[in-house]
Amino acid sequence: MLLTITTTRNPATDLGFLLHKHPEKAQSVALSAGTAHVFYPEAAEGRCTVALFVEIDPVGLVRGGGTSLTQYVNDRPYAGGSYLAVALRAAFTTALAGRCSARPELVDELFDLEIRVPSLSARGGAEVVRKLFEPLGWRVSTAPIPLDPEFPEWGESRYVDLTLAGTHRVVDALRHLYVLLPALDGGKHYWVGQDEADKLLRAGDGWLAAHPERTLITNRYLDRRRPVVRYALSRLAESDDVPADAEALVTELPDKPESLASQRHGSVLAALRAAGARRVLDLGCGSGALLRVLEKDRSFTEIVGVDVSASALDVAEKRLKERSRVTLRQSALTYADPALAGYDAAVLMEVVEHVDQERLPALEHAVFGVAAPRTVLVTTPNAEYNRLFEFLPMGHFRHADHRFEWTRAEFRAWADGVATRRGYEVRYVPIGPVDQESGPPTQLAVFSTSEEVAA
Repeated sequence: MLLTITTTRNPATDLGFLLHKHPEKAQSVALSAGTAHVFYPEAAEGRCTVALFVEIDPVGLVRGGGTSLTQYVNDRPYAGGSYLAVALRAAFTTALAGRCSARPELVDELFDLEIRVPSLSARGGAEVVRKLFEPLGWRVSTAPIPLDPEFPEWGESRYVDLTLAGTHRVVDALRHLYVLLPALDGGKHYWVGQDEADKLLRAGDGWLAAHPERTLITNRYLDRRRPVVRYALSRLAESDDVPADAEALVTELPDKPESLASQRHGSVLAALRAAGARRVLDLGCGSGALLRVLEKDRSFTEIVGVDVSASALDVAEKRLKERSRVTLRQSALTYADPALAGYDAAVLMEVVEHVDQERLPALEHAVFGVAAPRTVLVTTPNAEYNRLFEFLPMGHFRHADHRFEWTRAEFRAWADGVATRRGYEVRYVPIGPVDQESGPPTQLAVFSTSEEVAA
């Protein structure tokens, strides 16, 4: 595996100070299954290139145990991915930490950089590479690598020859590579736990929270380990660069790049404000993501979060800042609770799909019959949009706990039936980018009582 970093900033050899590697010396660092070598193919005032060459011992890969054939036949010694990221960290530890004792003023200087990885494992190809690097200000150039040049009819492999160009701090460039190289590969060669999530958060500090593909990056970097991914995403949400002023979230169809979760929050908040709601129920509040949005808005005088999971409510309680207006209750949404009656509005955000369909009449009775707020907001995934999620296998739901996912027609049939039976009127709002054929990724139904509509 090979990675090169070139700068034309004058004097270009300052790159050596930042990387803590002298241009006149070749240095080697031992890895768990090989060796990383650092050397400079060129080092002049006008142009300097550092190369990271990684030799992976194929036999060393097998010593970790196991008997699968993939331990013996794989691309790890040859294509950039998690091993290259580990080598990057081992070779440039101090630079990744943003320290330069000899020339500390260089850390915050911008360098014109060109980075090349001649053989990069990129699941999803050039399009995914652009989606991950371009939002960070990199100009991306990729050349596909054929499966076999002797047999062009076999087509292209998932490997690309990658070149990045841009003006960045060197520490930022290294952190982008450290996170995105294994994310593009989509597989780790070692066990992923919370410590790996903490590494991701440290390397992604200052840029990952605002990245439009942060969920994709987090899932891939953490090898899709759900508990660890949830932990990392919750931490990123806490440090998100979304403005603290809730006004910035109010939009039903945001025209700026935001995460789908942020767009859901914005659409729900807009609908609650349009309804003039003051006392609000968050039914199925989980760990409190929406509660944190609602508590920032002083127009909501009372907010109640309800969830069946005690552990989720514990997390929500720790994340909330203002407990004076927010109350948490443990209860199942399929059980009628008269204490929830009389509120202005109720929100079921990404909740109904977690309920067995035969239990939906009980949920309908509890929410629309007993609690009976003036306004009810229900969001749920649009199953038709699933085909556009590149890494979602055909026929799979978006979440392992989903009992079903409705098409637009199925959702409308259920919502229209509820409205008719319970004396509500209902309208529908798309959330997220609307595909001409498949519609939006999330669908929102806004239920209002006839009296509320008249008012």
